Amino acid sequence: MVAKVVALQGQAMVLRIELRYVQPIIHRTIVVPSRITLPKLHVTIQQAMGWLGGHVHEFVIDDTHYGEPDPDYPEPDLKNEKRVHLDKALGLRRQFDYIYDYGDNWAHRIRLLEVTPFSGPLDSPWYLDGANACPPEDVGGEPGYMEFLQAMSDTDHPDHSQMMQWHGGPFDPTAFNLQEVNERLMQVRI
Repeated sequence: MVAKVVALQGQAMVLRIELRYVQPIIHRTIVVPSRITLPKLHVTIQQAMGWLGGHVHEFVIDDTHYGEPDPDYPEPDLKNEKRVHLDKALGLRRQFDYIYDYGDNWAHRIRLLEVTPFSGPLDSPWYLDGANACPPEDVGGEPGYMEFLQAMSDTDHPDHSQMMQWHGGPFDPTAFNLQEVNERLMQVRI
């Protein structure tokens, strides 16, 4: 018996994810199917950026907030993201925001660069471009990250030793490993 192979067809979105308010600019450019659900997009962003995923997140698309509702802390303006597809939520808009970790308040601006047809399997996101290392988790948001960078780069800084110990060693804000990002994205099944 011969198995029939069906080529998947659809549209893919090229997205540029940029961490806002941080210098040097930290960004990633990825390709995802346009019908990706917001929960899968959340995992994709986590893997592309290098976040560990231990904090609450939220998408803000044209003043509509999507996330994972918490029955213990209901937010009346938060819609459940569970079955929401990016193409439907985005409509004709070309950008939206993604917030990760309400304490550190990592704001990401995501811009739609291109919509392109694809033929064949698009069973995981693709990585196209990026620059600079993701900040460490729980560093204190943008102001904490700036202080962290200052302390880590100056051996005479009063907090240098403490930050080195907290981080577990040196930190290079310009470090970026293309192969590492691709390996993480290949783990995301769409």
